[in-house]
Amino acid sequence: MNLTFLGAGYVGLTSGAVFADLGNKVWVVRRSKDKVELMRRGKVPFFEPGLEELVARNVSAGRLIPTTNYAEAVPNSEVIFISVGTPIGKNGGADLSQVFTAARTLAPLLSEKFAVVVDKSTVPPGTARKVTKIIKEENPQANFEVCSCPEFLREGYAVADTRKPDRVVIGADSERAFKILKKLHEPLGAPIIKTSVPSAEIIKYTANAYLALRIGFIDQVANLCEAVGADIKDIIKGIGLDKRIGSHYWYPGIGYGGYCFPKDVSAFAALFEKYNERDNLFSKLDQLNRARPAHYVEKIKDILGDLSGKIVGVLGLTAKPGTDDMRGSQAVPFIEFLQKEGARVKAFDPLGMENAQKILSEVEFCPDVYEAASDADALCILCEWEEFSDLNWKEIKSKMKGNLIFDAKGMFDPEKLSALGFRYLGVGR
Repeated sequence: MNLTFLGAGYVGLTSGAVFADLGNKVWVVRRSKDKVELMRRGKVPFFEPGLEELVARNVSAGRLIPTTNYAEAVPNSEVIFISVGTPIGKNGGADLSQVFTAARTLAPLLSEKFAVVVDKSTVPPGTARKVTKIIKEENPQANFEVCSCPEFLREGYAVADTRKPDRVVIGADSERAFKILKKLHEPLGAPIIKTSVPSAEIIKYTANAYLALRIGFIDQVANLCEAVGADIKDIIKGIGLDKRIGSHYWYPGIGYGGYCFPKDVSAFAALFEKYNERDNLFSKLDQLNRARPAHYVEKIKDILGDLSGKIVGVLGLTAKPGTDDMRGSQAVPFIEFLQKEGARVKAFDPLGMENAQKILSEVEFCPDVYEAASDADALCILCEWEEFSDLNWKEIKSKMKGNLIFDAKGMFDPEKLSALGFRYLGVGR
């Protein structure tokens, strides 16, 4: 098929490259001329394992065509995916301005030839209806249908998740549109679920809200463990053998982060409030998660006392390992709370340093772990990078001024660190 992806970020570029690799002709549209030129050279404007090779191969083969021009892409395509950003907007709801701008821009380029316009971005129910209205207002002669086909990829695993998804959800009003999207996705070999458009729109929010809820749930239990002297790792083992619960996806720490979870939980909460469910679980989940970084800065302060003039080393700035993406990272408010208390922050991350420098100010960015630990009163490990799993703790001890280790991800053995003269602060223990 001929396809267009409007938006060439993690979702649009990865999806476009995978579909091109399956033999489709795919245009990926991005406004930035510099980013498009980069993609035309087979490069990727962000880090995602395996994506650059995929892009280079398909650009070279002529199947993947980066462009800034809607008019080059849309008229030639049977399916047009809207895969632009939907950040947090007013009152915590999803900001759909980029979606609606894409709809207005593509509308005049549609014709009497039938086309399927797909909301690939994470959008609240009713969005497809609004996109339909915009396109009809801009181009009454257009022959099209708006469907919803949400993505479920994870940063750091985006290529694998797109190639081999757990499921494909297609929300379509007509059998004609559904069959087109079914044919396109069948080579992925995943179960295909046909739903109404509003159901497809809600499915993505429900999935992300539930995963965030598991993290928020175990974070709250971790608070209780800290109060009574229990160990959250024992709790996870104890509940995980119950087949109804499972041992997967329990990540106690300083809260869920990343680009998707914070904005999607916030948008889900706003959606409930819009429909008069103001006393809802997701508003509370969002509130509790926002409080996590400050909670542990207070614990550090309880141990060290006044943080004014204290040096705190921070290892791990991205929301998760394997990516350079700083969007939604809980390390950002954590560092900002440290700075409000007067601490001086030194930081290191294996991939996220360049992006972190665009967000964080008055932070000393260090070339490695050991420089970040040098002269520090406390060292905080906030992200479970593999590079941090085998640190030379004796060297770290010799470089630090203090001895406090805050292990936000439970990576290290408290007894071993204590034996080396460190004071260990963990989550849920």
